[in-house]
Order: sequence, then structure tokens, then C-alpha cells
Amino acid sequence: MAGHSKWATTKHKKAAIDAKRGKLFAKLVKNIEVAARNGGPDLEGNPTLYDAVQRAKKASVPNDNIDRAVKRGGGLDGGGVDYETIMYEGYGAGGVAVLIECLTDNRNRAASDVRVAVTRNNGSMGDPGSVAYNFNRKGVVAVTKATADEDTILEATLEAGAEEIKDAGEQWEIISEATDLVAVRTAVVDAGLDYESAEAAFVPTVEVPVGVDDARRLMGLIDALEDLDDVQNVYTNVDLSDDVVAALDAD
Repeated sequence: MAGHSKWATTKHKKAAIDAKRGKLFAKLVKNIEVAARNGGPDLEGNPTLYDAVQRAKKASVPNDNIDRAVKRGGGLDGGGVDYETIMYEGYGAGGVAVLIECLTDNRNRAASDVRVAVTRNNGSMGDPGSVAYNFNRKGVVAVTKATADEDTILEATLEAGAEEIKDAGEQWEIISEATDLVAVRTAVVDAGLDYESAEAAFVPTVEVPVGVDDARRLMGLIDALEDLDDVQNVYTNVDLSDDVVAALDAD
């Protein structure tokens, strides 16, 4: 749920958690397939695949699923599906910009599902380019706050290309140019620090503050989008104050 990371996930029943975990697993496996197809199945020579595999492992995706995805994507077993990346743009409650990244084998289905989810959840679709200018493609390495403090992380990663350290609730996010992602991730590991995730993501250039009611509506939209099989990532430029986060967590 990049782009609104200060908001902690509210409590759900076990069945809902299991359903979401199944969808998350499927999306992580899809990421691995695409990374292997684009850059080959060798983790050492394909940093995008390496990070996709690490992310899946941290989410407890079974190793067998990961291995099969690498083989499928790398063409080692003759299987796999040809996915394409499509970006959709829109607006959520409070005028918040929403960037929706899809990975799909059916463009028409993805477009229809995204449009329905947006219009049913207090949002509106935007024309291509209407929202994207609010974001830059950046490298984002997430480190839990228990691992180290902000100064220690910055000192370890500055020479590798770290531009800033952002407070993301329970984590620090190390922001860099997307081309410096591998160098920053390597610097984190070399410093003996553990990281939660490392990926290229869309980071907002200007954030929009919203109140509790608009924040609730926005989270409903994000949940509906993330529930779609074709949607890989949802990015927003929302700015949630501590009071709004507390209200969301209390729901």
C-alpha cells in the first residue's frame, strides 16, 4: 500500500486476512515471473528478480511457489503468461491523486475492473498524464525502526545514493534514484542492517492533507483496488496526520 504507509492496516477477521494473503501471494509470484522474463532467471545477475524473490520470502510465500515462478518466467519449463504493465490514473476523496499500476494478461478486464472500483468508491478516473506528474519513480528501501535510527541509516547509505529518509510509521523509507536502488540496498546489508523491502516505486512530489472522513473513503477505494487480481500497486499523494491515522486505527 505504497503512498500511504503511515496508515496501519486495521483489524480484519481471519477469513479476510487469509483471502488477502492469497491475493498477495499471487501478486508477488506474478512479480517474480515478470522479473525473470525481463531479466533472466539468474538472481545474481538480475537485481529486480532478486528483490522480488526477497519480498516474497519476507511475506512467507512458499519456496516451491517462488522456484516455480522463477522457472516459468525464465522460460525454463515452457509455461508462464505474458503480462503487460498498464498505469491508470484517477482521483480519490479529497482530491487525492491515485496512480494504479496493473500487471495483466487481459487489458480490457483490467480497465473495466479498475473503472468500476474507482467509480463505486468515491473516486473518478483521470486522463493519461493528469495524475502521473505528481509522482517520481524512485528507489525505496524500507527498514524497520527497531533496526536502527535515522542518522545511522543515512550515514550507511548516503554515499550509495540515499536522498532522504522518510518516516513511514513503523519503518524508515530510504529514498533514492531508482537507478541507485541496488547500491542503497547493498549498503544497508553491508552495514549489517535488515531491510523489509527494496523496490522501485512512485513517490509523490506534493502531498495532499485530508480529514478523517475523506481518509476513510480513500482507504475504501484503495482496499477495493488492491482486491483486484490485476492491480499490483496503488500509489497516492495523501498526507495523513497523526490524528487521522489514530482515528483510522480505531475503526
